[in-house]
Amino acid sequence: MTWRRERWAADHPLPIGVTKRAEVGELVRAGDIIAAGATLAAALRVSGARRLGLSPSDLDRELRVRVGTDVVKGTVLARVGRRFARSVTAPIDGRFLHVTVDGDLYIAPIVDRWTVRATLDGVVSRSDDAIVEIEGEAWCLQGAAAYGPNAFGELILGVDGPTADLAPTRIDVRLSGRIIVGGARVSAEVITRAHACGVAGLVAGGVPPAGLRVVYGDAVTASGSPSRDDRPTVLCLTGFGSAGLPPAVYEPFAALAGARAAIHTASARLFVFSTADIGRAPTPSPDVGVRGEGPAAYAPAGRADTDADKGAGVHEEPAQRDEELTPSASDRSSAER
Repeated sequence: MTWRRERWAADHPLPIGVTKRAEVGELVRAGDIIAAGATLAAALRVSGARRLGLSPSDLDRELRVRVGTDVVKGTVLARVGRRFARSVTAPIDGRFLHVTVDGDLYIAPIVDRWTVRATLDGVVSRSDDAIVEIEGEAWCLQGAAAYGPNAFGELILGVDGPTADLAPTRIDVRLSGRIIVGGARVSAEVITRAHACGVAGLVAGGVPPAGLRVVYGDAVTASGSPSRDDRPTVLCLTGFGSAGLPPAVYEPFAALAGARAAIHTASARLFVFSTADIGRAPTPSPDVGVRGEGPAAYAPAGRADTDADKGAGVHEEPAQRDEELTPSASDRSSAER
């Protein structure tokens, strides 16, 4: 769990029913629509060639609407004649799907529309009916798990320290559409309030399972599928429960605050689009103290011990309190110790 700035790839799976998608080589920004489509219900068969008095092979030249087009009720699909015209119209709102070899038409009602948005600034490296992949450069922080749809917004620091919990009172409608860094833990009340205020996402060391169930229900699973869901995305950096963030992870948030960011749910990654120098630590993050409802992932120890070793033997200036000088531990003689 460390910050890295390099070139990343983000996959965006597409459901069935794609009508539009970005082409390979196209430049996109995080939040741009890269694919769109619709969910269809059972198709309705409409008599075509027989109604018009045509042979099935002649129907194609009389069609007024191309296959795959969305139509509304009453749209003329095919027409013959002038003075005594005969026509076939759409009986419902839907999508013109297919023409059979017998000259009949199929129209399916649209029950939902969906869009997929990019989670990286970059270029489309793959685009087909199954997936759109984007490659681009960004700061990235790998988390343990993410819940909800992909999220996009300005990164906001919501706590005063790496071990602090995000208070519900710090969330209001002014943070709508933003991604908030919640410190060690975000509670059920915080997630619920973020949902009500339109917050795009929450990032924290740990999240209690009970808090996730309040918003996402009993079947809490990670999700990266396209959605019109307005619930906030939750990114757990270390696991469940409560886990204070290591300084090497927390401190860069101050330098990156205000930058555009995105949460890619499928890979549980936070992307931040900034050129700021966040002063990456060359050593791994220290151990993460965990308390709460469940286990959390641990980062390897190292930096904390190194800092302690560096402090040993260093002469400190005497501390002053109430106009009296108290010698520090390093200034005392061996006999006084």
